[in-house]
Amino acid sequence: MFYIGMGSFFCMKSHLLTSLILLEFMSITLLFVLLNFLVGFMLDLSILIYFIIVLVCEAVMGLILLTLVVRCHGSDYFQVSSLFLC
Repeated sequence: MFYIGMGSFFCMKSHLLTSLILLEFMSITLLFVLLNFLVGFMLDLSILIYFIIVLVCEAVMGLILLTLVVRCHGSDYFQVSSLFLC
C-alpha cells in the first residue's frame, strides 16, 4: 500500500491538496506497518504515540501551507504560479 501511495504521489502533482492527502495515506500505512512490527515482536508500543504526534504535526503544517498558498494565489494548482512568489 505504501508503494501505491508513493507511485500516486509522483504521478499526481497538479494539486497541493491531493499531494497532502497522499502523504497522509503513506504515513498511515507506515503507522500500521510499525504497529504490526511492534506487536509481532512484543515490543513496547509507546513509540506509536510519538509517531502519531509527528503525523499530526505533519498534517497541521500541510494544512497551514495549503491555506497560505490558496490565500496568496487563489488556488492550489502547482502550474498556476511559483510557490516562491508569495
